[in-house]
Amino acid sequence: MERKILVTGNLGYIGSVLSETLLEKGYDVIGYDAGFYDGNELYEVRRPEKQIKKDLREVTVDDLRGIDAVIHLAALSNDPLGELSPRLTEEINFGATVRLAELAREAGAKRFVYASSQSMYGVADTSHELAEDEAGPYGVTAYARTKWDAECELKKLCADNFVVVCMRPSTVFGASPNLRCDIVFNNLVASAYTTGKIEIKSDGTPWRPVVHVRDVSQAFIAALEAPKELVACGSFNVGIPGGNYTIKDLALAAQKAVPGSTLIFTGEHGSDSRTYRVGFGKILNVLKDYYKPEWDLEKGGKELVGLFKRVNFSEEQFGGRTCNRIQQIRYLRDNGKLDEKLRWLK
Repeated sequence: MERKILVTGNLGYIGSVLSETLLEKGYDVIGYDAGFYDGNELYEVRRPEKQIKKDLREVTVDDLRGIDAVIHLAALSNDPLGELSPRLTEEINFGATVRLAELAREAGAKRFVYASSQSMYGVADTSHELAEDEAGPYGVTAYARTKWDAECELKKLCADNFVVVCMRPSTVFGASPNLRCDIVFNNLVASAYTTGKIEIKSDGTPWRPVVHVRDVSQAFIAALEAPKELVACGSFNVGIPGGNYTIKDLALAAQKAVPGSTLIFTGEHGSDSRTYRVGFGKILNVLKDYYKPEWDLEKGGKELVGLFKRVNFSEEQFGGRTCNRIQQIRYLRDNGKLDEKLRWLK
C-alpha cells in the first residue's frame, strides 16, 4: 500500500482535515499548496513536516520524486470563484491538473486520486438519483466544465502501474481549521449562530446532496487503500445513505442546531435552477469495506456550533474573507499580493 502521499491543497478546507487524518493513520504526508488561505485558520492543526508552498502551475517532476501517490484537491474551488476568471479556472483546474498527473506518473507514483465534483451534473432531472455514468459536459459553470474535462483526460493516463481514481464529493459541510462559510450548510448554521436568523432567498425546493468533511476525507483514503481492481479508472459519487436534501431541509437542520434562531424564506430568487439528486450506491457497495460514513446533519450541526463557541466565532468572520474564498482572493489581489493571473507577487 502506498505510504508517501502528496496532498495538493492541503492547507484548504478539506485538505486540512484530510492531511491530519492521513498523519494520524501513519502516512508520510507532503503538503503542496499555493497558500492563498494560509493564516485564516480558526484553530491549530497538525501539519505535514514537509510543506511545498508553490503555485500548482509551477509543479515540476522533482517535486514529485519518491511519492507513492497523489491526492489532488487544489483548485479554484467553487462556482463563484471559477467565474471570477473562466480562463484561469481552465488553466488551473484543467491544464495544471492534467500536467500534475503526467508528472506524477513520470516520477513513478502509483496512484492519483482526483477531487472532482458533482457540479458536473448541472441542471438535472430530479425525478431520480443520478448515477456516475449520467454525468457529462452539462455543467453550467466554468468550474463544472473543467472538472468534467479533467476527469476525461486523467482517465486516459490510467494504466496498470498508474491508477487514476476520480471522487465526486457532494457539497461538503462540517468543522475544519480552515472553515468555509460559502458552502450551503456551513453558511446556514453560521448565519443562525452569528445573526440569530437564517434567510433563504430561493423557495427552498432545490435539492443538494451534502456530506461531512471527515467522511469526504475517509472517501479519499478509501480510494487510496482499496485494491486497484475496485477503483482503477473509476468515478465515485461521495455521499451518505439518504444524503440528498432540499434547501428547506438544510435550513431546518441548521435552525435545530441553533435553537431560537429564526428561519425566513424570502423567495426573491424563486426556484434555483441548480438542483440535482445524486445516488451513492456505487461507493457504498463497491467500497463498503473501505468507506463507512459516520456523519449526518444533526451531528455535523452540533459540531459546527461547538466550534463556533470554542473560537468565539463572530459575524465579522462569518461575512468576511476568513471563511469566504472569493473575498480572500480579491483581498490578496486588491492589496498587491497576487497579480491578475493569481500568481504571488514577489
